[in-house]
Amino acid sequence: MNDQPASSSNSPRTKGTQGKPGKPHRRPKKDPVRILAFEALRAVDERDAYANLVLPPLLRKARAKGDFDNRDAALATELVYGTLRRQGTYDAIVAACIDRPLREVDPPVLDVLNLGVHQLLGTRIPTHAAVSASVELARVVLGDGRAKFVNAVLRKVSQHDLDAWVERVAPPYDEDPEDHLAVVHSHPRWVVSALWDSLGGGRAGIEDLLEADNERPEVTLVARPGRTTAEAILAEVGEESGLPGRWSPYAVRLAEGGEPGSFDVVRSGRAGVQDEGSQLVALALANAPLDGPDEKWLDGCAGPGGKAAMLAGLASQRGATLLASEKQPHRAGLVAKALDGNPGPYQVIAADGTRPPWRPGVFDRVLMDVPCTGLGALRRRPEARWRRRPEDLDGFGPLQRSLLRTALESVRVGGVVGYATCSPHLAETRAVVDDVLKGFAGAELIDARPMLEGVPGLGEGPDVQLWPHLHGTDAMYLALIRRTS
Repeated sequence: MNDQPASSSNSPRTKGTQGKPGKPHRRPKKDPVRILAFEALRAVDERDAYANLVLPPLLRKARAKGDFDNRDAALATELVYGTLRRQGTYDAIVAACIDRPLREVDPPVLDVLNLGVHQLLGTRIPTHAAVSASVELARVVLGDGRAKFVNAVLRKVSQHDLDAWVERVAPPYDEDPEDHLAVVHSHPRWVVSALWDSLGGGRAGIEDLLEADNERPEVTLVARPGRTTAEAILAEVGEESGLPGRWSPYAVRLAEGGEPGSFDVVRSGRAGVQDEGSQLVALALANAPLDGPDEKWLDGCAGPGGKAAMLAGLASQRGATLLASEKQPHRAGLVAKALDGNPGPYQVIAADGTRPPWRPGVFDRVLMDVPCTGLGALRRRPEARWRRRPEDLDGFGPLQRSLLRTALESVRVGGVVGYATCSPHLAETRAVVDDVLKGFAGAELIDARPMLEGVPGLGEGPDVQLWPHLHGTDAMYLALIRRTS
């Protein structure tokens, strides 16, 4: 396919990579930063990969070759994540600049275009440099013919800034609020609708949330209890590189550009990378009051091990033990690695939480952080917003209900279950809890808010929903349930 822009739809197609008659062929200049960014976007599209898993090894490989310094790595990271976050807005802008449906543009061409649009509209890169670099990238990865198409489209895009383009391509808010917000803030319409339902309130709140989803999240470390402290981490990383957490006493926030793997406390496993919302979920379960003994804890969906590592440390400080169960063997291996070095006793197993190998009613505390759509972590995995579909909820719902029932059956009378998701979607949070409790006699919700002391904006309870724009965390949900009979 040899794509042509709207402004040159009647132009003859260029064949091959020949230049104009009489001019010598010029080799395109290879730009390692933009080639790497393009490779990462293709992996996300072709292999359903996640950028946060694809990008680090690409950066390590580039550094090993000597092609990259820290500034190059920072630019490549911004290009990848910025393009993914703003993909919906950029698609709408590109669609306004071509003479065919966007779906007819080959995905590699669209990736190059969106990389260029992000440089033009989402960074401080000068216009001429953004266009020139994108055209050179197109020549390297697409060929001269498509590079001309990229050049023509980006020159058209460069005629307006982002605000002007959004005003042109987004429907008026008064006519279609959800579609307006979807284009302006680059979220699928169904996600906008679901988040708005969960958040409630008017326009200001949902816009703040959608804007927060498009911001670069802080890197937060967790001091694993019994192995180190937040104060010790701060002493190692220094005042210029670290700040205390907002809510968790175990959290340390790294300054922009901070690399967790550069610190010994992380390399040794005494600390890990963990969003503060996830820390709060584990702490809330650990802080919930019990009737009776406090000796056996269960993490029933433990992969990849962040919450399990915190729970294991807290349990060992009280003389309790943790069983960490994860269905997927490779993820169970990650859990074992996260728990390695914990001072107290623990066990890691690979088991299906819907068909547990343990006896019922034996645990004092149970955490079920269930698989979900991940709509609460769109800051960290921006591609998930484009990959998920409303019908995915139908697949997760039965599993979530089954796992919560297992948790309630696994806890003893007087014990507490924590049901958690990294999604604020009502179908994955309150609907699941309400449905399971209707069919499970002898269990009641307890107020989770006192277990998150000092955290504001937790709503009317008894469950808790954290938000990126209110708390600076992923949108974690938590319900605490006590077994009464």
